[in-house]
Amino acid sequence: MTTASGLSVSPQSKNHYEVLDGLRGVAALLVVAFHTLEPNDRGIRFNQIINHGYLAVDFFFLLSGFVVAYAYDDRWPRMSQWDFYKRRLIRLQPMIVMGSLIGGALFYFQRGPAFPLIAAIPSWKMIAVMLFGCTLLPLPTQLDIRGWDEMHPLDGPAWSLFFEYIANILYAVWLRKISTRWLSVLTGLSAILLIHMLVTGEGDAIGGWALNGAQLHIGFARLLFPFLAGMLLMRSGKRIHVRHGFYLCSVLLLICFALPRFGGPSHLWMNGLYEAFCIIAVFPVIVAVGAGNLKATDASNRLCRTLGDLSYPLYLTHYPLIYIYTGWITQSPRSLGERAGWGVLLWVTAVAIGYACLKLYDEPVRAWLSRRFLRSNRPAAAVQVSGTDPAFSNDPTRF
Repeated sequence: MTTASGLSVSPQSKNHYEVLDGLRGVAALLVVAFHTLEPNDRGIRFNQIINHGYLAVDFFFLLSGFVVAYAYDDRWPRMSQWDFYKRRLIRLQPMIVMGSLIGGALFYFQRGPAFPLIAAIPSWKMIAVMLFGCTLLPLPTQLDIRGWDEMHPLDGPAWSLFFEYIANILYAVWLRKISTRWLSVLTGLSAILLIHMLVTGEGDAIGGWALNGAQLHIGFARLLFPFLAGMLLMRSGKRIHVRHGFYLCSVLLLICFALPRFGGPSHLWMNGLYEAFCIIAVFPVIVAVGAGNLKATDASNRLCRTLGDLSYPLYLTHYPLIYIYTGWITQSPRSLGERAGWGVLLWVTAVAIGYACLKLYDEPVRAWLSRRFLRSNRPAAAVQVSGTDPAFSNDPTRF
């Protein structure tokens, strides 16, 4: 089968990139740590500890472009757009619903000085927002019930899934059809858009979660280059083979996220250049290394598989706990020991909730939806329902 890039790929010969799964899990754990530490900066972004942890979203977009192109570029002669959309909905939508439900269940526990609107929000309005959030449609700022102008005020990180859906639609309608040459041109133009946003704005990639012009500009700038670059990296066939690639790339991600902010308040552009370098240069290298390391020990593969399975439920369920922690910190002065102790407990609880959602809800629901709505050329008995992604039982990726 020949892809849009001109590469010949057989679906039966595709490998599963365990290391990329593991790196997605590492990024998810780090972004939870970043969000846990964020309320301790007292609203001053220059004081953050894992200062660039929000770049995990840009890394996720890059991984998405790579694995979606890898899994689907060669399928279109035998797959319709609706088949593609069904697969993506089955993969992504169940946890979007769960994230909104958890956000609604914990909403009134977050009331306090940090979120003064909550005390005045009637339950019917919260429930309406919760049900609306289950669709992933963006909420206008006029209907915000928290005060942060989020398009998904019950589960903040869902904004990135809104852009993920846009990327998937663009891929199915248009991007899958273009040549590698034109894909390279688009990737270069999107890199310019990203750099311009980073060096002329606040000097960082923070933003994209509100339904207004400024935030949509940030969101699309953050989406387009990583997703297109991921597709281009897959089609180019560039792979880097190094020993212990998963552990090396995990350390690189930690360094990228944890380095102090550059330039300070008076030279915002310096930090913007650093983050552009991470997104445009370092992250593609990390993915190339992850994709180039197919042979690993059984223990390493099990770790990567577990982290990959956990990453998506963890990402979409942890933030309601962050709202509670933020409200608690702002109520009155807290000692370092108190903040650290409750922060560690939050992180552990978030991982436990994410894992429980994976095993008790996400995997069973996706397995049922796959049996109900996906056509398969194999006998029903051959469809494996396990820790591997049931919605992609024939795919080399769990994304």
